[in-house]
Amino acid sequence: MEQFTTRQNKIGRLIQKELSEFFRREALTLAKGKMVSVTAVRVTRDMSLARCYISIFPSGGSAEILNDIKLHKGHLRGELGHAVRFQLRHVPELEFFIDDSLDYIEKIDNLLK
Repeated sequence: MEQFTTRQNKIGRLIQKELSEFFRREALTLAKGKMVSVTAVRVTRDMSLARCYISIFPSGGSAEILNDIKLHKGHLRGELGHAVRFQLRHVPELEFFIDDSLDYIEKIDNLLK
């Protein structure tokens, strides 16, 4: 398990907050009206890459929305750079992944019933 530094955690939380705000504003156009939550952001040690884990509700069609988000990641990085221009000198590359932990919890819960 990789140990994250305080700086990595702070930058991850900053990116998570700004991306969450962007997805809230652009939900109708980018996510087709679905709710997109940024559940975690993990930044590499050299601050060159941010792995963003998103949860989409309702989860039907989440692969299509993830593909749309990946197609617009250059625009997202530009918006992020504009939002954090006074906190970060270099905006890391963004990678997006589906966080399916809520679906997994629901599946386990249904099995236990």
